[in-house]
Amino acid sequence: MQLPYFFEENIPTSGNFFLSEVSSKHIAQVLRMKEGEELNIINGKGDLLTTSVVIANKRKTEVTIKNWKAYSKSNQKISVAISPIKNNNRFEWFLEKATEIGVSEIIPVICNRTEKNSMKVERMHNIIVSAMLQSRQAWMPELKETVQFPEIIKSAGYEQKFIAHCNDSEKKTLKGFDTGNFSRIILIGPEGDFTENEINAAGQNNFIPVSLGETRLRTETAGIVAAVLLMNKF
Repeated sequence: MQLPYFFEENIPTSGNFFLSEVSSKHIAQVLRMKEGEELNIINGKGDLLTTSVVIANKRKTEVTIKNWKAYSKSNQKISVAISPIKNNNRFEWFLEKATEIGVSEIIPVICNRTEKNSMKVERMHNIIVSAMLQSRQAWMPELKETVQFPEIIKSAGYEQKFIAHCNDSEKKTLKGFDTGNFSRIILIGPEGDFTENEINAAGQNNFIPVSLGETRLRTETAGIVAAVLLMNKF
C-alpha cells in the first residue's frame, strides 16, 4: 500500500516537526491516522521525507523523519507561456495536466485578444500543489507572475523559443522538432489567437512559429499538446 503524500513548503531534513493546519486536519480527521503510521511529505523543491506520526492533531500534527531523499531537477526546462481564458474550469484543467506532465514553468501572458486579465493566484497555486501530490512528483512547476505579451517575447535565458498560432503563414511542425535537452519556451495564445502584429513581433525576437497538428485546438488543449511534444512524451 502506497503512503499518502502531503505538501509542506518548509521542511527540515531530520528530527521532529509540526505540519500545517491543512495537512494536520486531513491526517487527523479525514484519514484518521494514528501514532506510528507513515506518510510522505514533499516541498516541491526535490525533497521527499518519509515520516511517521508522533501526535495526530487536527491543528498541529507532529511527525518524525525516518528517511530523507533529494531528487535532482530534470535537465529539461519546459516553459509554457499561455493566455488566460474566460472559462476558469478549462484553465484550471490546463494547470492540473501541465503539472502532471512535469512542465518547469507556467507563465500567464496577457495578449491583445485575451478576455480575462485577472487571475486568482492562490487558487492556481493550490491546484498545482494538488496535481503535484496526485502525480507523486518531487518538483513543482514554478507559477510565474502574469506578464504582458511585449514583455514575454523579450525573455532571455531560453535556448529555444516557439510560438504556436493558427495563421496560414509558414510554420515548422513541433512534432519531431530536434529539442534535445535545451531550455524551451512556447507561447500559446488566447481563444481568438495572436494578432498578426504579435506573431510578427515574436518572430523579430527569435520565436520560431510552429504548428501543433492538423486540427484547431482550444487554448488549454494547445498548451498540453505543446508541453507533451516539447518533452518528447508523444
